[in-house]
Amino acid sequence: MFQDPTFWVAVAFVLFMGLIAWKAGKPILAGLDSRAERIKAELDEAQRLREDAQKTLAEYKRKQRDAAKEAEEMLANAKHEAELLRNQASEELKAVLARREKAALDKIAQAETQALQEVRSQAVDIAMTATAKLLSENVDPGRDQAMVDQAIRDLGAKLH
Repeated sequence: MFQDPTFWVAVAFVLFMGLIAWKAGKPILAGLDSRAERIKAELDEAQRLREDAQKTLAEYKRKQRDAAKEAEEMLANAKHEAELLRNQASEELKAVLARREKAALDKIAQAETQALQEVRSQAVDIAMTATAKLLSENVDPGRDQAMVDQAIRDLGAKLH
């Protein structure tokens, strides 16, 4: 066994590994430890960034909800104001139409009254003309004078 080259290669390998572990173990472990610390710091930073991102996302979602709620309130207010304006315009239109209808009815009544007065006036004119014609055709001049005298005498009694 001591004369077997494989044995001596195995012993050399173990000694070599032991020497490497003894001399290079601390720097390798220190490098691994520093790398582990660096990775842990990066993971902590990633975790912190993730939490910040979640907080920011939650804040933006809250702001979005608030904005949506405000938009709904504004829309509801606008609809309410539009309804009020529509009702007000409707009432104003009804009032204007009522005034115009009254004015039209007043004009119609005035035109009827004026037409009635014109008809009466024409009827009086026709009656006067017909009466004058009948009187001039049927009354003799002597009787005419007696009727005028009688009307003058009755005038005093009718005035009192």
